[in-house]
Amino acid sequence: MEDFFNNLLGIHEDTLNWWQMSARAVLVFIAALLIMRIGNNRIFGKHTAFDIVLGIIYGSILSRAITGNSPLWPTLFASFVLVLLHRFLAFLSYSTSGYFGNFIKGTSTMLVKEGKLQEDEIKRLSLTENDLQEAMRKGGVTSIDQIEYACLERSGDITIIKKN
Repeated sequence: MEDFFNNLLGIHEDTLNWWQMSARAVLVFIAALLIMRIGNNRIFGKHTAFDIVLGIIYGSILSRAITGNSPLWPTLFASFVLVLLHRFLAFLSYSTSGYFGNFIKGTSTMLVKEGKLQEDEIKRLSLTENDLQEAMRKGGVTSIDQIEYACLERSGDITIIKKN
């Protein structure tokens, strides 16, 4: 039985044929789903830099498992470790307030305060007038004077709070 699976997955071979790579793809897909369930929905549900970095590295590592550029089982284990690291760092940033949590997840930045554009912040963040106008249109606002607060959130979205 072990020989069957080793042959099916091309475990001891230098090159993989189409059906071995396909079998690996199915196995990696199932393993990735299980690993992501052990993680949590935040990994791809929210898009902070913290989450995006894991997504890029995770995809890169799993692709190596499918194509045979890295050994299958150690590669799957490494992806599992990355998801656990993500979960652990998320827990730490939740448990500890201040610098560590802000470093891991980022902070929001005030762009408009009581109808006044915070030009220094806009410039520091390299936001354009078009970026702010897009958020205003999504928030149903036509003028900065109508905004109580506007923030660039950790996810990169701009949140608009209208004046009463």
